[in-house]
Amino acid sequence: MWASFPPRNLWFLAVLSLAVLALQLHGVARARTAFWCGFVFGLAYFLPLLPWVGIYVGPLPWVALAVVMALYAGLLAIVAARVTALPWWPLWFALAWVGFEWVRSTFPFGGFPWGRAAFTQAEGPLLSIASTGGAPAVSFAVAFTGGALAALTRTLLTGPRQRQVVMRRAVVVLIMPALAGALWPSVESVNTGEEVTVAVIQGNVPRLGLNFNEQRRAVLDNHVRQTLLLAQKIQAQEVRQPSVVLWPENASDIDPTLNPDAAEQITAASKAVGAPIMVGTVLQHSDGRPTNSVLVWDGRTAMQKLPVRGRYDKQIIQPFGEYLPWRGFFEYFSPYAEQAGNFRPGVGPGVVTVSTAPGNDLTVGISTCWEVAFDRSARKAVRAGAQLLSVPTNNATFGRTEMTYQQLAMSQVRAVEHGRSVVVSATSGVSAVINPDGQITASTGIFEPGIMVQTIALHTERTVATTVGPLPERIAVVLTVLGLMWAWVRHRRACRLTQTLQTHDL
Repeated sequence: MWASFPPRNLWFLAVLSLAVLALQLHGVARARTAFWCGFVFGLAYFLPLLPWVGIYVGPLPWVALAVVMALYAGLLAIVAARVTALPWWPLWFALAWVGFEWVRSTFPFGGFPWGRAAFTQAEGPLLSIASTGGAPAVSFAVAFTGGALAALTRTLLTGPRQRQVVMRRAVVVLIMPALAGALWPSVESVNTGEEVTVAVIQGNVPRLGLNFNEQRRAVLDNHVRQTLLLAQKIQAQEVRQPSVVLWPENASDIDPTLNPDAAEQITAASKAVGAPIMVGTVLQHSDGRPTNSVLVWDGRTAMQKLPVRGRYDKQIIQPFGEYLPWRGFFEYFSPYAEQAGNFRPGVGPGVVTVSTAPGNDLTVGISTCWEVAFDRSARKAVRAGAQLLSVPTNNATFGRTEMTYQQLAMSQVRAVEHGRSVVVSATSGVSAVINPDGQITASTGIFEPGIMVQTIALHTERTVATTVGPLPERIAVVLTVLGLMWAWVRHRRACRLTQTLQTHDL
């Protein structure tokens, strides 16, 4: 399962791994046995998937998180072992998997949605299903195909090898790939509407690790320097004039609304490129709790003393990073716990309005870094009128790990899910421009400065996934509970029948 995630992108291994899990759990009667099967699966899955969590803080947080995720997998296995005793058990297995992903993506502390099966399909054939039911629908498709493959394998190995039975189960295996193939033309032919030219600045950081932001001025200078280089390219007509420039998260950890020098630098950069800059920054507030924010900074209006024309505050903040739940408890286990921030979450529609020209406004939806893993972030922005999605991110604190590529895959899923172009602006890489069909059209390297200028399509229509929202996932959870109850009733009836027959024989 781990090997199906980027940067390997062996998407088919997600289907095969869930087929093996379903095959192992089918017919398991004892809850303890099922739990240990799921727990071992979870450890083998999450331990190699999440080492970036402890890259600079030691193995304890990494291992602890993997163990918690494995415990969830153990509980999933108990449920799956019960519902796979029902008719059409591959369907029930897939529903149970979606329920498992919902639980761990919700509880505790807002959940941990990293490593969902949907995110294995950024380069896979099932990606187009995201347009109908979002990431949960893709996860369902992966698990259902795996379960159907397990049923076919079981028939070939142990069941009656009747040709009709084998053919029927082979057809079931192909249901989700066939659906994805039928949906793909509609994903590729999304109405393009208007276009906009955007520039992405990747300034890079002075050094890796948790303390990279001790050189906050150097990080800001890097992004200003690259923006001025972009201005030179515009003047030399090497690139098109952008309507908006995107800086990444933490491009200016110096609050430009309080620091005149930072404000002057950003204003000069905006004037030089002749476009507003969406600046990822940290704003300080009187209550002592900062916000991780994006400011629409338009140097062209600086003469009117109004450089800030829009603002977005990160709404889903990261536990153990931007805030620390149960601070006293966790500080006891790790000295790094005290480095966790005390950020406050933002509120609002999840979009900013950027004036690209007099009388011409662009609505940009924002999912900052951690937020892109959560379905509700991008969905909220698109429902608020976002014409494109921006994902400003800062991965410098995770070094040269796979985390960057895993997160990029999430942005690819969001593009198809909502039929929007997605622009990823990363402090140290990888920055990328993604089409609504999930294909990356331009990208930068990692830990190097970079400039991208791309003309992308704007969209206003909604996909089915945007319209129905979380409804498919909620239905899957309810059906899983009902299936578990049905399996329990069937089990009780079978037990009573066995007791009756034994009494009769006596």
